[in-house]
Amino acid sequence: MSSLSQRASRGRAILLAGVLINLILAVVKMSAGWLGHSDALVADGLESTLDVLSSALIWIALKYAARPPDTEHPYGHGKMESLAGVGGALILLAAGAMVAVNSLREIAFGDPDRPIPSAFTLGILILVVFVKELLFRITSARNREVGSTALESDAWHHRSDALTSLAAAAGILVALIGGSRWVSADDWAALFSCAIIALNGLRMLRVSLGELLDEQAPAAIIQKIMDSAMAVTGVKNVEKCRVRKSGLTLLADLHVRVQGDVTVSAGHHISHLVKDALMAGGYHLSDVTVHIEPAQDSFVADA
Repeated sequence: MSSLSQRASRGRAILLAGVLINLILAVVKMSAGWLGHSDALVADGLESTLDVLSSALIWIALKYAARPPDTEHPYGHGKMESLAGVGGALILLAAGAMVAVNSLREIAFGDPDRPIPSAFTLGILILVVFVKELLFRITSARNREVGSTALESDAWHHRSDALTSLAAAAGILVALIGGSRWVSADDWAALFSCAIIALNGLRMLRVSLGELLDEQAPAAIIQKIMDSAMAVTGVKNVEKCRVRKSGLTLLADLHVRVQGDVTVSAGHHISHLVKDALMAGGYHLSDVTVHIEPAQDSFVADA
């Protein structure tokens, strides 16, 4: 199995675990919210249901993105992973909007005499916060191995769910302490958490859209690739380096300057040395294009 396939497989494994856990949590939260008179807990359960959809979407995208290049897709299928990241971010924003609308409706038109949430809902939410934060940390750690924007989006779904559950727990605690006068506290708490969800969703949307538009890779990665190219025998300088992300891999395009009087064959050999060095450098590069140009001092000598 190739390195790309292994990384995609590890990413899909953690996504599948998240889907199963979210399914269980969604049922538990919506059932407990209905029985325990907590609108925030019911809304939290609905968000977990959307998380299941998002994780399933990303799972499919990672499987597709791991396919090797073919005739119709010579650069591979990696953009599907970025597209799934956009979808995941939009689902995250939709979940936040859904919770916000429900909370505003309850605050404005809810029955002020409705029963306060039951005490057992607080215990369930505390358990949910622990589980979702643990899932966030595990998924984030796995993403550092895989390098998937879509998987990072899924990790932030877990963190956002933990935050909404924590806000709901705080609201229920206030309602339990303050009594019926504070029954809307869990709605206000859920509304507060929507701002955090929106910020995370917008951040992930910007990153995923940047990848779809072939945004330049981070400067630190660019510098490492240029340093590796400069270390190759025969390379005088690296004029420019363009690197873009495609799914779980990177594509690099370099302009390398060599001595102006070398033969075409020698220049071709140097370009292969550069490509081999970069492909073996641990940068998760799936392809490297090297353009050979004469060094600046060659122009002076030829003039």
